[in-house]
Amino acid sequence: MKTSLGIWALGPMVTRFVPVGYQPEHNEPTAEKVHRAVEGLGELMDGYEFHYPQELSPDNLEEVRAALGDHDVYCIASGLHLDPRFGRGGLVSPDEATRAEARRITREAAEFAGSLGAHFIVWPGIEGYNYPFQAPYADSWRWLIEGVGEAAEVCDRHGVKLLLEHKNSEPAMKILMRNIGMTLHVIHKLRAEGVSNVQVNMDWQHLIMNGEHLPEYAALLNAEGLLGHQHANSGWGTFDDDNMVGATAFMETVELALELRRAGYGSGGERLGFDLYPYTEDQVGAVKRSILQWNFIDGVAARIDEPALKEAQREKDAVRAYELVYAALGA
Repeated sequence: MKTSLGIWALGPMVTRFVPVGYQPEHNEPTAEKVHRAVEGLGELMDGYEFHYPQELSPDNLEEVRAALGDHDVYCIASGLHLDPRFGRGGLVSPDEATRAEARRITREAAEFAGSLGAHFIVWPGIEGYNYPFQAPYADSWRWLIEGVGEAAEVCDRHGVKLLLEHKNSEPAMKILMRNIGMTLHVIHKLRAEGVSNVQVNMDWQHLIMNGEHLPEYAALLNAEGLLGHQHANSGWGTFDDDNMVGATAFMETVELALELRRAGYGSGGERLGFDLYPYTEDQVGAVKRSILQWNFIDGVAARIDEPALKEAQREKDAVRAYELVYAALGA
């Protein structure tokens, strides 16, 4: 399975408490971040992911390409949540002019992604509300689906996927598309309109925050033909920590590796994308450790006696299942 990395893992690590970031020395141009990543990770990473237009745009494309070398641009992500104009929503702004501008930028981002042969991630983190009584819910949902549909049509013309990523909160306190069910609602509404190139980007910590079981949802999405991309990370489950893979939720991640193997994930060109935010850690080191820990976890999954596990699962025999899992761990 090939890999990709969100370049934001090598940023200044800003928070609302430390707006300059815990690592302000890394508030450098995107090309320099890419140079550090490529130099430190080498062939461990196959490609990179960027927000449009904040991290990658036509203005710095050639400079970034030079830093990428043989690596590619695998995904472009919408950056509306990084633009203060859309603090009260972009695609769902109640102001018609603001909403039109957000849709224009989103279509433009999809065009840019398509021109690079990159998939387009829409994480509508700014599309929601902060208070009861604040938002016109039905209108907001209609606007969201319309905006996503427009971007999907652009992606379809270029033969790339639009990847939807959900999260329950932040920056909007109540993001509209905040769980897997709401994500499937958007996809099925678009399918009813003939839009078929929309799949799901599973951000592991976003699911963990919701109490959504990673391997179950991977299996569900695969059965529906919607398992589009992975953003690998971990965390404590209460906030979007974006910690190193395997730091927490270890057993859940082992089972996810098993389900991805069962799904043949990667055989169609899908990648394991890393979405990390190492606040105070060495950035390249944290990414490298995530890759190595994932390789170990995936190796454990590969050693599980699959026929015996399937038999145990047919009986819902948890004791036998754990005998097999721990045997793969060397117990």
